[in-house]
Amino acid sequence: MNKTKFEKALYWIVLATLVASIIYIITRIIMAPTTSADVGVRTKSSYTLMLVQCILGVAVMHLPDMLEKRFKRDIPSPLVIIYLIFLYCAIYLGEVRNFYYNIANWDDILHTISGAMLGALGFSAVTILNNTEKLPVNLSPLFVSLFAFCFAITMGVFWEFYEYSFDGLLGLNMQKFALEDGTELVGRLALSDTMTDLFVDAVGAGIISILGGLSIKYKTKLIGLFHFKKI
Repeated sequence: MNKTKFEKALYWIVLATLVASIIYIITRIIMAPTTSADVGVRTKSSYTLMLVQCILGVAVMHLPDMLEKRFKRDIPSPLVIIYLIFLYCAIYLGEVRNFYYNIANWDDILHTISGAMLGALGFSAVTILNNTEKLPVNLSPLFVSLFAFCFAITMGVFWEFYEYSFDGLLGLNMQKFALEDGTELVGRLALSDTMTDLFVDAVGAGIISILGGLSIKYKTKLIGLFHFKKI
């Protein structure tokens, strides 16, 4: 598991940021009001959402290492760096610093990136099978692209399942069915965040699937991003 100095430094920066946020959020939950009609005043449920996301972020930060140990494959450093930056932008900037409400289309940008990353992960999984000696197969670039696209979309759907479930269990607003002041949206507007997330997931996955398929067909340098080398 070869780690660059930048990757190691980025890992510790993101981890320290999330741990510090968890400590801060726990203190704020104690003092925050249960309800508030004032925009910008965060309630207990808002801080609870932040806490859940930060704890989840700390847990999934170690996912690349777990995959490397489990499958004895070295994940390309650029993918890990993008993954860590994504977690920082989605959890710390998005939830803790409130970018989801303060920066237009912040959620859409992140879902596009996540769709692309999941597409790359799908490519990596199928190329490992495609190149293994124990299971000799020769899959076409088109099939690999379709698999990567479907894999990314499926993971995006499961993420929406997670958001919907925890919104109901903990009274959160991950699916943004309510405004920042707590006003619940009605009808089509209440569905817009979820459906937009799925649409931009498809856009990100589609772009990376096309680029990945072309890289396999023409054996370009981009294929290195999808190739997990043996440790």
